[in-house]
Amino acid sequence: MVKPWPAELAGAPAVAVIDRAIGRGRLGHSLLLHGDDMDLLGQAAMAIADRLLNPDGRYAGSVHPDLFTLRPVGKLRQITAESTRELIARVQVSPTVADQKVTIVFEADRMNHTAANIFLKTLEEPPRGTTLLLLSTHPYALLPTIRSRCLHFRFPSRAGTDKAPAEGWAEWQQDYRAWLTRLGEGAPEGKQEIADHIFTLYGLVARFGHVLETATGKSWEALKPTLPEDLEEDEQVAIETGLSTSLRARLFAEIETATRTYARSQLEQGQAKVRRPFAAAIEDLEHMTRLFRLNLNESAALEAFLLQSLRVWSQG
Repeated sequence: MVKPWPAELAGAPAVAVIDRAIGRGRLGHSLLLHGDDMDLLGQAAMAIADRLLNPDGRYAGSVHPDLFTLRPVGKLRQITAESTRELIARVQVSPTVADQKVTIVFEADRMNHTAANIFLKTLEEPPRGTTLLLLSTHPYALLPTIRSRCLHFRFPSRAGTDKAPAEGWAEWQQDYRAWLTRLGEGAPEGKQEIADHIFTLYGLVARFGHVLETATGKSWEALKPTLPEDLEEDEQVAIETGLSTSLRARLFAEIETATRTYARSQLEQGQAKVRRPFAAAIEDLEHMTRLFRLNLNESAALEAFLLQSLRVWSQG
């Protein structure tokens, strides 16, 4: 029995198109799978690989010998030229068990410039009987020449399939909204009130770090049993760092949602003065999100954002 598609993708148009193309033997040699959830993209890629390499369900091994993967390595999570050359050398050989080979490139947008150009040559002249699956949550960070040589399939996360909330996160959001409400009442007066705002701010920063660390640890423990046993240590570091990065982005997106909810409630009460600080807060969050691509530390980013919020919201 072949590996099922993820339940979140049931009825997705991309699934129907891919299944039909595989059934007709007409699937393209290079596919770009993109969306908001790398874990979901990975599950989709494994489902495609299983249909191509193990259509009759006879192979029972944990990792198919004709399935190759390329992942970012290290804390900087880059796909290097060296690992790209090694992958290309491996896919040039004839398949071992199946009639073809499949290569999955996780977080393809993490290729450095040299690696991307090396891989581009493989896309231009793909090895015979090889299907290349590129996965990305930031497809436009890929070279345009790479994107243009792939068939694109988007796999968005479905409504109602959100990940379980991180432990302690609901309480964090509640305290953040309460802090915003106090700031919206006007500039703090007196040393005690100013100190209360500052202590709350740094308490939020410290608790955010704990929530992120705990959630990353739990996600890593759940993911480890599904990974190939021969992963190198630097690949494991990159995967765990990627989990943290994904969770961090999700939590910051929910901070933006909480900020919008507070501002909307104030506007509905006729508090037009919130327009300026709200716009400044959202602009600052978006700036932080862009800097995360450069591996800005989340505690430093949150501290800067909250200090800015302390200034703009209390001034009205």
